Amino acid sequence: MLEVSNLNTFYGKIQALWDVSFKIEAAEIVALVGANGAGKTTLLKTISGLLHPASGKVEFLGTRIDGLKSHIVVEMGLSHIPEGRKLFPDMTVRENLEMGAYTKHVWNQKQETLEEIYQLFPILKTRQRQLAGTLSGGEQQMLAMGRGLMSRPKLCVIDEPSSGLAPLVVDELFGIITGLRDKGIAILLIEQNVQQTLEIADRAYVLENGSIILEGESRQLLEEELIRKAYLGI
Repeated sequence: MLEVSNLNTFYGKIQALWDVSFKIEAAEIVALVGANGAGKTTLLKTISGLLHPASGKVEFLGTRIDGLKSHIVVEMGLSHIPEGRKLFPDMTVRENLEMGAYTKHVWNQKQETLEEIYQLFPILKTRQRQLAGTLSGGEQQMLAMGRGLMSRPKLCVIDEPSSGLAPLVVDELFGIITGLRDKGIAILLIEQNVQQTLEIADRAYVLENGSIILEGESRQLLEEELIRKAYLGI
């Protein structure tokens, strides 16, 4: 579904990604693990068209997308749910969700999609007239995910969904992410909660200083000494 090949991305003169290559198959969860500053968010922004690489390529569903604008990437079926939620705080929950359905091919289905989102996140239906900025942290993350799903994506890239949330809310969100895979949506997941992430992911890549240094099936990576020492504190 997604193939990244020899990607090099810069911020000005500073190189942030070095020859990054990985792939995602249909209906699987792939985790991207790494310390703060490793380049994870930069990689997601490059994939979704918010940044353009200096070299290398990104192919989605067989089409090269690394030179496309981000709204075109969304129309093709790739949704980016950003770190920090990035909601419109002075708009209602429903208005935020509708903003996720702005592309031509999903606008006519927005009411049907809204009902699907409300089934997935029932609390959003009860809060639909409430301003997004007044929601709790967990509700805001659910809204961010719901908005991203309003474009009816084939692949979601999700950046740090559990940041600042209570464990019970995190468990609920991880269950929803697993459910999305079961519905056929592929997931690229960046998450500081490495243990829980590797438990739900099918495969994982470890990014360090802008380069992929380790990859494999998630269950196997949980036994890797590097993962256990650097990320699990074992």
